[in-house]
Amino acid sequence: MKKALVCIGLIAVCLSCKDNPKKTTEIPEPTVAELIAEAHGYKHWDKVSEIQFRFGKNRLWNWNLTTDAIKLTTKKDTIQYYRRAIDSVSQKADRAFINDKFWLLIPFQLVWDDIEYTVSPMETAPISKQPMSKMVVTYPQQGGYTPGDAYDIYFDENYIIREWVFRRGNKKEPSLINTFENYKDFEGIKIAQDHTRNNGKPMVKLSDIKITLK
Repeated sequence: MKKALVCIGLIAVCLSCKDNPKKTTEIPEPTVAELIAEAHGYKHWDKVSEIQFRFGKNRLWNWNLTTDAIKLTTKKDTIQYYRRAIDSVSQKADRAFINDKFWLLIPFQLVWDDIEYTVSPMETAPISKQPMSKMVVTYPQQGGYTPGDAYDIYFDENYIIREWVFRRGNKKEPSLINTFENYKDFEGIKIAQDHTRNNGKPMVKLSDIKITLK
C-alpha cells in the first residue's frame, strides 16, 4: 500500500511540472539600428570619457562625457559650455556641435535618437551604384534643431554605412548626397573620416580624432 502511495505521489509531481513549466526569458532579436551601431563599435561606448575631433578646417571640439562639458576652439575664438545649461550665447555653438557630432557618430545616433525608420533589403546606392541595404530615417516634426529631416542611409552586408542621402524637411528631392569613407578604428569605435559629394568633390573631413577611455 505504501508503494502505491509513493507512485501516486510521483505521478502527481510529474503532472504538476508539466502544468507549470519553467519560464524562460527570451532575448529579443537586435534591430537593424542596433546592428549598425554594434558594427561601428557601440559596445565600447560606455568606456569613453572624452572625445576630441575637428570638423572641417576650423571647428575643433572637445566633449567631456562625464560632465557633458563642451569646448569649441576656432581660429577666432574659444567657447566653453555645459549642454545642461545652454543659454543664448552658447546656443549657436551647440547647434554646430549637434550637427558635427551627427556626422561623427551617426551609427550611434540611430539608437540614441527618437526616429522612425524602414529598411529595404537591397537598393542601388546613389554614388557607387552598388547594391546595398537602405534605411530610410525620419525625425519628428517637432523638437531638436532641424525637425522633420530625413536620411536615406545605405549600408553594406557588414552593416557599415557607406553612403547617405540627406533630405531636408523630408522632401522628396535630395539636399545632399555623400559617401562615408576612410574608416579608422579609434579605441574600438569605427569612424568614417572622409565624406565626398556625388559630384566627386570633398564634402566634410573629420580629423584630429582622439578618444579617451575611462
